[in-house]
Amino acid sequence: MLDPKKLEDIAKQIQNNLPSGLKNMGEEAEKRIRTVLQAQLGKLDMVTREEFDVQTKVLLRTREKLNEMETKLALLERRLADSQDEQG
Repeated sequence: MLDPKKLEDIAKQIQNNLPSGLKNMGEEAEKRIRTVLQAQLGKLDMVTREEFDVQTKVLLRTREKLNEMETKLALLERRLADSQDEQG
């Protein structure tokens, strides 16, 4: 199997030996591709990693509260059923 480091070295050698006009074309193409990608990614409805982490914590806390409330509700329903059984 080919060594990735060796391939990288070969690619650098090729790039270093390219005529300057060809290098500039490649750099210009890269800049344009970056610009297009940034513009398209900017249109997506995305949040930052920090916002995502905050919302994940909020969701986890909400899940904990929901579980607590479900447990309390189940206990209250049992108490109600027991008291109705005692009366009936």
